Amino acid sequence: MSMLGLKLPTDPRWVNLAEMDLEEILTDHAYCEQKAATSCISLIQKFPERKEMVRELAPIVTEEWGHFRMVLKELDKRGLNLGAQRKDEYVNALQKFQKKDGSRDDRLVEKLLVFALIEARSCERFRLLSIDINDDELKEFYHKFMVAEAGHYRLFIDLAKKYGDEEKVKIRWEEYLVHEAEILNNLELRGDRMH
Repeated sequence: MSMLGLKLPTDPRWVNLAEMDLEEILTDHAYCEQKAATSCISLIQKFPERKEMVRELAPIVTEEWGHFRMVLKELDKRGLNLGAQRKDEYVNALQKFQKKDGSRDDRLVEKLLVFALIEARSCERFRLLSIDINDDELKEFYHKFMVAEAGHYRLFIDLAKKYGDEEKVKIRWEEYLVHEAEILNNLELRGDRMH
């Protein structure tokens, strides 16, 4: 937890809820990976002049899409179906907290911090699944995702510090962490959602 800075640990009952309906949680996970890939693509499209960021994000797009394919494969292996995409209340609430004013770089930093937070929370949840789910194959499956998300979280934080004032970024990150805990507190605990 402390490594990620999250203020509120996930309710331990979440894993039990998630494993009651694997089709639901795997479907939601699949779309999370897909959205992660498209988010990186949209950052590249919006900020092509940030050459270093473009170079760093290009392989992440491939990796996240690879993750989407891994989840699809897991669904197939278990005879489960990819369901419909659902509204992500967690991500929507985080995006509402984004400051939309300021300079171009300020807006970039806001986006990077939101992505960092989504990766941090995903990492924390994958860790719980890798420890507490009653299926050894899935334990291993989720452990791989946990490691990947931790790396992405660090990358987004590092990029935010690169394109923003480091001190201001630290202060803003702290505000995001406090707000994220409030969001989770107000969301119903659901086993069919990654967040």
